Amino acid sequence: MGIIAWILIGLLAGIIAKLLLPGKDPGGIIVTMLIGIVGALLGGWLGKVIFGVDSIDGFFDLSTWIAAIVGSLILLILYRLLTRGKRH
Repeated sequence: MGIIAWILIGLLAGIIAKLLLPGKDPGGIIVTMLIGIVGALLGGWLGKVIFGVDSIDGFFDLSTWIAAIVGSLILLILYRLLTRGKRH
């Protein structure tokens, strides 16, 4: 898949992760979208390293979307833990 496809998957995975974990996050929608993009890449990498599967088969493959969403959820949770005391 190309970089544009990864960005699109990451943006959508970030939105889905935000819907699954509602609440206020420091940084707003821009940070959530960036978390989604990086989370999609993280999820694909973790799927390959931990489970030995090619979780980035294609744009419309379920494994790609699951990996992207799980990666985004992981990063969103870590981001919230790291910025917990810094909210205004």
